[in-house]
Amino acid sequence: MFYGAKPKIFERARELRENMTEAEKILWDELKENKMGVRFKPQHPASIFILDFYCHALKICIELDGEIHQYQKQYDESRTDELKKFGIMIIRFSNEQLYNEIETVLKKIEEVIIERRKYISENPDT
Repeated sequence: MFYGAKPKIFERARELRENMTEAEKILWDELKENKMGVRFKPQHPASIFILDFYCHALKICIELDGEIHQYQKQYDESRTDELKKFGIMIIRFSNEQLYNEIETVLKKIEEVIIERRKYISENPDT
């Protein structure tokens, strides 16, 4: 579930949960309490990374990209590749998408949940 995350990563994740960005707060409001039919956790430790939102049952990671991500595309791609090794599916949205098209973002998340449920049921060893 935590893919070998070290105590320092857990500590940093706790700090990030306590200081969510505006975009993270908005999305968390839509994800918390299993509102999408599955449990997501905010700022979840995984290996050397902290995932913005993570559903362990379906191995879905939702990442919200602020302005800084414009300058770290290669890092984000490498991070995605590493997480895929654990079978984690990453979906990304920019903060702007969330602010301006929240219904579209939520619809995409619902679609991914449906796809992953099907995939997991067909590949139970995933």
